[in-house]
Amino acid sequence: MILDGFSVGAIDSNCYLVGCEETKEAVVIDPGAEGKRILKRIESLGLKVRYIVLTHGHIDHIGGLDEVQRGTGAKVLIHAEDADMLTDAGKNLSVYVGPAAKMHTADQLLKDGDIITFGKETMEVIHTPGHTRGGISLKCGPDVIFSGDTLFAGSVGRSDFPGGSHSQLISSIKKKLLQFPPETKVYPGHGPATTIGTEKRYNPFLIY
Repeated sequence: MILDGFSVGAIDSNCYLVGCEETKEAVVIDPGAEGKRILKRIESLGLKVRYIVLTHGHIDHIGGLDEVQRGTGAKVLIHAEDADMLTDAGKNLSVYVGPAAKMHTADQLLKDGDIITFGKETMEVIHTPGHTRGGISLKCGPDVIFSGDTLFAGSVGRSDFPGGSHSQLISSIKKKLLQFPPETKVYPGHGPATTIGTEKRYNPFLIY
């Protein structure tokens, strides 16, 4: 599996390029800003992007979406519960931090358990609401999870935005993500990577 992660934009959101070694078919996860830079990374790796997958609909994760979509022709995927955030500047929070941003509607609406296939790789959609109603995590291969703004190294996502719920967020993490083996790598929407075992043992939001 090809995995290239890097931060973009003023809020340092993590964007991930995930590809199949054999076919070079790939997925972009959360193109939050700097669309031209993301496209250059895609080109440098020789990837053919089939899908752009959004872990949720906040502006720091979708800000570069339209530019990356135009440059790749890829289909845009988001959970059904967050779909309207793409076209509503209030719901995606862009109106509060800069110019109001309205994106095109998604090509496909996701639900829990959906499988996204690119080349010989697959991603499983795990609905992990709490940060937003339609927040998702993505299980890729045997030991990798992209957790969006659900779970961070040593912390958890905010739940004070519209559609957020702290109790739901903690439940999503404990009942869904912490069930994976401790060696499972976690690549979050902000900050460094971690593992399920590390968060289960040391994350102060999860050990009470």
